[in-house]
Amino acid sequence: MQFRRATYSDLPEIMAIIAQGQEYLKRSEIPQWQNGYPSHEVVELDIKRGNSYVLVRNGQVVATTALEFGEDPSYQKIYEGQWATNQPYAAIHRIAIAEGHKGKGLAGIMTEAMERACRERGVFSLRVDTHEKNQSMQRMLQKTGFQYCGIIYLLDGAPRLAFEKTLC
Repeated sequence: MQFRRATYSDLPEIMAIIAQGQEYLKRSEIPQWQNGYPSHEVVELDIKRGNSYVLVRNGQVVATTALEFGEDPSYQKIYEGQWATNQPYAAIHRIAIAEGHKGKGLAGIMTEAMERACRERGVFSLRVDTHEKNQSMQRMLQKTGFQYCGIIYLLDGAPRLAFEKTLC
């Protein structure tokens, strides 16, 4: 398997995986990604900025995510808790795994690859957020060593559970 930066030619596969994720969340009655987000334009901008990554297995994109270095405006304030560190961090966004590939440890593989990317840049903290009803994402985060830190609010005011992993 290969974890690499996404290219514009990956867009159709990335958007297909995101559409599957949107449908999964809808079926699971999780009101996340139900308003057209993440859109083609958002993913295209991720690629342009070098923040979009894919996991490729046998030549096929099977998972996607965005890894953003620098301050995330939504993470500036945290409520009912605190971040594990005050050091520079990278934020994981828009993580999705293709149907038929879930439950095979791909999220763990991607997390390990993102941790390596952070260490290479001298960043030793990863942050991520998810909807309170997204139990599968919360299980994945706990399984891969993230700790719950509190609640953040997205720019649109939506609350999210915030997690952080300190890297050694």
